[in-house]
Amino acid sequence: MARLSQICTRRCGRQNVMVLASFPGVSETAISPRPRTAPAPARLAVPITGPPKRVAALKAMGLETRGDLLDDLPFRFEDMTALTTIAEAIQSGDDEVTVVGRVGSITERPTRRRGLRILQTRLTDETGEISLTWFNQRYLARTLEPGSRLVVRGALKLGARGAELTVKSHEVAGGPDELAAMGPGLVPVYHASAKVSTGVLRALVGEAITDLIDGVADPLPVELRVRHRLPLRRDALRAGHQPSRLDAYETARQRLAYEELLLLQLALLQHRHDTDARAGALALGTLGELSEAFRAALPFTLTAAQEHVLTAIEADLNRTQPMQRLLEGDVGSGKTVVAFAALVRAVEQGGQGALMAPTEVLALQHLRGAERLLEPLGIEIAYLSGDVPDKERRARRARIEAGQPLIAIGTHALLHTSFADLRVLVVDEQHRFGVAQRAALSAGGETVPHVLHMTATPIPRSLALTAFGDLDLSVIDELPPGRKPIKTSIIPEAKREDGYRWIREQIAAGRQAYVVCALVEENPDVEARAAEEEAERLASGPLQGLRVACAHGQMPSGDRQRVMAAFAAGELDVLVATTVIEVGVDVANASVMVVEDADRFGLAQLHQLRGRVGRGTEQSYCLLYSSVEPTPDGRERLDALVRHQSGFELADVDLRMRGEGRLLGEAQSGRTDLRYARLHSDRKLLEQAREDALRILEEGIDEVLAQAANDRFGDLIEALRRA
Repeated sequence: MARLSQICTRRCGRQNVMVLASFPGVSETAISPRPRTAPAPARLAVPITGPPKRVAALKAMGLETRGDLLDDLPFRFEDMTALTTIAEAIQSGDDEVTVVGRVGSITERPTRRRGLRILQTRLTDETGEISLTWFNQRYLARTLEPGSRLVVRGALKLGARGAELTVKSHEVAGGPDELAAMGPGLVPVYHASAKVSTGVLRALVGEAITDLIDGVADPLPVELRVRHRLPLRRDALRAGHQPSRLDAYETARQRLAYEELLLLQLALLQHRHDTDARAGALALGTLGELSEAFRAALPFTLTAAQEHVLTAIEADLNRTQPMQRLLEGDVGSGKTVVAFAALVRAVEQGGQGALMAPTEVLALQHLRGAERLLEPLGIEIAYLSGDVPDKERRARRARIEAGQPLIAIGTHALLHTSFADLRVLVVDEQHRFGVAQRAALSAGGETVPHVLHMTATPIPRSLALTAFGDLDLSVIDELPPGRKPIKTSIIPEAKREDGYRWIREQIAAGRQAYVVCALVEENPDVEARAAEEEAERLASGPLQGLRVACAHGQMPSGDRQRVMAAFAAGELDVLVATTVIEVGVDVANASVMVVEDADRFGLAQLHQLRGRVGRGTEQSYCLLYSSVEPTPDGRERLDALVRHQSGFELADVDLRMRGEGRLLGEAQSGRTDLRYARLHSDRKLLEQAREDALRILEEGIDEVLAQAANDRFGDLIEALRRA
């Protein structure tokens, strides 16, 4: 009998499916037409078209293709089912209303509260008028034109002067057509710009959903979707833009966030695997006599947290897979002694260790610690920095290049040194030390060093698993016993002189004080002048008679070191400085930290500055002087510093306030590399994604998922490789 057809089993995606082969002479596509919902990635990659200026403005917002529009979820929704006329809003007596009308002229007036200004206008429709009020949004006086049609949501109050609405959100509606397109139901509101309104984005996204949504592919394996009861990607995107209820939007966002975090974890973990496969490290064996002597000579007992971290590091050093570990610890938690213990392991095996710091101040601080704890054990310390005389620097490099067992300490000058036998590298306060840099220090050898990244800037676990997801994480979450919490206060301008008198009392009792000036302009020269002028003002005014000196980054290195050494020796009472003292300064007798214009500093920076005191047994204090008109965010940062002593708690506050920022740290806040995930609230999703990624890579990742991870985060991984 002639065979009319042939049934064959073909591997398709992730599962075996039965595919009907075509009749002889008939194309397979003719038998199997393309399903309506088949993936169509090429259509998603079609560029957005329209007026050139609008296309350019969309590109500046990161929106270049029609697929980008689908990925750009709204950040909130307006409930247009609640839209009423002004007369109905007034009669309803509801606390919160949504109305539409035309605005009149904008007026601005100050208030008795410093820095608080009010903007007001009248909104009218065919049924009546109402007063609108905004707080601290002065830009609206320039951007809202009288006669504009405005949709407004806010809190309504009825008083002697009539109906007044305090605006919570508003949107300019171009005309009747645009207003009609906004409702009824939940209307998405997108992040707009001065050149592209949320209404334009709403229209473009709506067209993209109609034309493209059925062609959206889903990279997640079926078994993973089933196990976690996840909807299809296309359904999640539709619900993300056009939800029937707000909880449907959140369900959609979380499904997309899980996928995004999974792809990120896969990319980072695969990068770690590829990096480890390029070159191995030397296993350092068990603890030797030198390590035992180091621990026995310590003038203090290690905390349980330090011991726990050392156990993890020991396990790393005993493997031929290079250690890549991030060590977090709050200010003063004892990270450096842990790092020294790792470096000692290199020397006792006949190899070399290196500790690289970002600044000379911090490098010198580590040098002083090494001289105190390591040199008495007979360990050679080679300090390399720009201020070391050329002859001595050449001699030290010669010993390093000859393979002399030692520990080198320095700044980035270490990168220009060829280590003959570098076994352990500690990188302080840099977080990122890339493949290229690690290889450069290995002098072309077949092995690379074990690397310990160390930071005193606490990072929330959720951010650590994303920004540093290719590193193992250790945390010292315990301070040495006997440390007293630093008393932190916001000092109002009216009590400034009282603050100075109190500082004099502390100095009279034998203590010392720091005064830190803010960088008001992005200009180091201006910052330096501000510090010098403040030192002169204090020395001739409120702190007259005290020994006051100044230190800043524009001073010659030798001069700055002499000033700071004099302060450390107790020869100065007050050190006026810029943020050059943010890290690496450890003066136990300093018990007062004064921060001028404190609201201009970031929260992590404020915590670092506060950590310069509280290192002795005396009670320490941090006095925060704010600028004349602090921003609401600035005031919130100061309030958080007063409330929280823990750097990890402050890191969580900082993450909530600033967002994730760029994962590689090029920008500290603003637009994020993540589209859907919110690290301050999606921690369980992240932990699940990490667990799933580890399992998928162990079992073997399929091509579709691997390609999706590369498409989404390939640029990030390439940047890591170039680091």
